Amino acid sequence: MTAPKDTTMEPLVRLDHVHVRHKARSGGILRRDAVHALTDACLEVRRGEILGLVGESGCGKSTLARVVTGLQRPTEGHVYFKGQDLWQTSAAERRTRFGASIGVVFQDPSTALNPRLPVRRILRDPLDVHTRGTPAEREQRVEELLDLVGLPGHTLQALPGQLSGGQRQRVAIARALALEPELIVADEPTSALDVSVRAQVLNLLVDLRARLGLGMVFISHDVQTVRYLSDRIAVLYLGRVVEEGRAAQVTGDSRHPYTEALLSATPSLLERPRRIVLHGPVPSATNPPSGCPFRTRCWKADDICAAAFPEATDGPGGHRWHCVHPQPGADTAAPLPGRAAHGG
Repeated sequence: MTAPKDTTMEPLVRLDHVHVRHKARSGGILRRDAVHALTDACLEVRRGEILGLVGESGCGKSTLARVVTGLQRPTEGHVYFKGQDLWQTSAAERRTRFGASIGVVFQDPSTALNPRLPVRRILRDPLDVHTRGTPAEREQRVEELLDLVGLPGHTLQALPGQLSGGQRQRVAIARALALEPELIVADEPTSALDVSVRAQVLNLLVDLRARLGLGMVFISHDVQTVRYLSDRIAVLYLGRVVEEGRAAQVTGDSRHPYTEALLSATPSLLERPRRIVLHGPVPSATNPPSGCPFRTRCWKADDICAAAFPEATDGPGGHRWHCVHPQPGADTAAPLPGRAAHGG
């Protein structure tokens, strides 16, 4: 018997077979190669949950974030916001309806905030652009935002350069919340901060999610941080989502060898005794390998891995991975084609 559908878990943003290819000039003036920044990405960001995106530098995390925020139009595929195809709407509707529903927190608050504007002006600008309320109501909202992120009132008169790194990032978070968005995209929001203040900013994001019911996309190369913060995790490699599922599944019962290699870098946290060192060439996004993109560095790769990118295998609870020879795990899925012939 099918359980009643929980409408509160309907996706805010859904990516349906999204490809992003950039033009890159190489090998002479007349030759232009394509950089495969994102390939056949299918993901959902649901209401009130934190989706963590993890992977090495250059794997497509920031490109995916730009697609989710509407800053990057896909080369192929569709992006849906509350069930409506984002790129089938007018530019004006994207600005007013979608733009106000998405907040962005960038990696480095030192460059994300205008150094010449006081905090009051920085926080009020989105309200002025979208003409939210009366001038008095906008001023009240600015004070509310400052209180929401735990900054004292005198901060409003300060310039960004007069604040600490942690305070600047709190201002950036407050600005992202100015229009009461339903979704926040945080692109490496703690990587430019001192270790001593990272936990404070992460705890603030968790608290805001709980208080405001925000959906969030949290991007990081730090598996520890993503594991701590996220409800679900998607692992990217060379522009492809190779594994996704609940945070406990992906970090505690990973099935893709690349996920296992990432997690093995933090054995003290995840109790993995053996560090997996990857060998072999790192493939180019301009000329990606056939089949599974990880096969050039994978210790399990064989001829079948070069034939085609593996179809998704679905495990319990939404756990999904793309691998012909997955790591052994607690969740048992249907046998994969070709496994018996290759000895498992």
